[in-house]
Amino acid sequence: MELNHFDDKGNAWMVDVSDKDTTERTAIATGKIYINKEIMDAIIYHSIKKGDVLGVARIAGIMAAKKTSELIPLCHLLPLTKCQIDFEIKEDYIEAYCMVKTVGKTGVEMEALTGVQIALLTIYDMCKAIDKSMVISDVHLLNKSGGKSGDFVWKV
Repeated sequence: MELNHFDDKGNAWMVDVSDKDTTERTAIATGKIYINKEIMDAIIYHSIKKGDVLGVARIAGIMAAKKTSELIPLCHLLPLTKCQIDFEIKEDYIEAYCMVKTVGKTGVEMEALTGVQIALLTIYDMCKAIDKSMVISDVHLLNKSGGKSGDFVWKV
């Protein structure tokens, strides 16, 4: 497989997407943060002094997805048409999902991955006073659609 972020001399460059078709593109990423019961209860019962943990994490993830091109050097600046962060509370972890859409010439996988990771990091930041041994893991792309490379679905 040829990597297209390098020119013929090995220099990094931004891929030219001028000739690509404009299509609707969607990506969903997920990740988990493992937390102890004290943190879980504090999140569920809204007793964290910094505020609504999942509400703040949701906004942080959306903001991060919108700024992906400022964080990842060769990413294109994309006009996002939708970005949604959702959480599922499990027994000993919270799973975050970030769904991103655009109509454009390049995909939104990096935006979805950035959004989910910043949402999880925000949970860590807001809860670290209780316990710093939280673990963020299993961050990956669940699926993507649109574009030349076609659809992708994570297979376990």
